[in-house]
Amino acid sequence: VQLQASGGGLVQAGGSLRLSCVASGYNFRTYTVGWFRQSPGKEREFVGANFRGQYATIPESVKGRFTISRVNAENTVYLQMNSLRPEDTAVYYCAASSSVIRSNVASQSAYTYWGQGTQVTVSS
Repeated sequence: VQLQASGGGLVQAGGSLRLSCVASGYNFRTYTVGWFRQSPGKEREFVGANFRGQYATIPESVKGRFTISRVNAENTVYLQMNSLRPEDTAVYYCAASSSVIRSNVASQSAYTYWGQGTQVTVSS
């Protein structure tokens, strides 16, 4: 199983970015794909997931600004980030697992496979 995250970059505050997570090597349709981010000196933070292709879950911290979509035919999950703020600056990771349940969807330990991360920098 391999995950490839891309789409990061430098953007001004208020701007938008769309991150992509392309998966290969497994039955993508049955897996939960989550997005996490980590900035220097901070713990890795959950920013959303597509739960087994059924629905997206977004935490309150980014709700209204971040959305998740999934295109199974492309084996891809997207993280659309709007109204970006300097505090959104981080390395963003996608992760996948077939064993995530609703109660642990936001937990890093629930995910088996991780992508390499893509840097998002938001300037003020």
